Amino acid sequence: MIAVITGASSGIGEAAARRLAAEPGARLVLVARREERLRALADEIGGATVVAVDLTDDDAPARVRAAVEGEHGGRLDLLINNAGASWNAPFGEGGWANVQRTMVLNFDAQVRLTEALLPLLRASAPSSIVNVASTAGRVGRAGGGAYSASKFAFAGWTDSLHLEEKPHGVHVGLVLPGFVATEGFPQRMLVDRGATRWIVSKPERVAEAIMDAGPGGRAERYVPRAYWIAAALRIVAPRLVHRAMGRGANRLLMRG
Repeated sequence: MIAVITGASSGIGEAAARRLAAEPGARLVLVARREERLRALADEIGGATVVAVDLTDDDAPARVRAAVEGEHGGRLDLLINNAGASWNAPFGEGGWANVQRTMVLNFDAQVRLTEALLPLLRASAPSSIVNVASTAGRVGRAGGGAYSASKFAFAGWTDSLHLEEKPHGVHVGLVLPGFVATEGFPQRMLVDRGATRWIVSKPERVAEAIMDAGPGGRAERYVPRAYWIAAALRIVAPRLVHRAMGRGANRLLMRG
């Protein structure tokens, strides 16, 4: 299995790389900005192709594709679109600028990379794409509008891509994590409290969900699984969800 993993230098991406490396015959392409971290991880898992690049750069998709073609003859069995970041701010303070920079990384960069690699995935079919969104891509919260916008867009685009690529033998799965303790999202307020610590997942749980949504053929996975309730309530009882979010219960519903 040849797999490309974005955001592989830490958190969910690193956990996914370690999980995939345990698969017989797996050969990985690790993508992130921090080259030292990527090379250290590659050494730990027994070797991997490293592409140190900012995915928002104009030439990033071409550089990743060149690595797959040069190192693996153009074969690609799995693409994990995991890179992302959040800059929380109310819209009245962060404005369009905050929405724009969030969309550029969390949505635009993933779409551009997928466009560049899709011909390789089709040629290697059966193959898979896993898009790592967030429960925030189903339920929005105050102060997280830019992040939710990017993840709502990512989830919606994934739904369409799933239908479009099925005839080409490319399975497209979606993973929606809730609270996950990572370097970028430490979740200190939740982890430090016994009453809320239980709702915080580890990156390794998301890595298993990625396996389910990719090679496992699942269309969609929430982590933890029970978080689907929040998304369902948003549709059938939006007033209830708005009230709950207004009381601060949003911390229990989505990744921070």
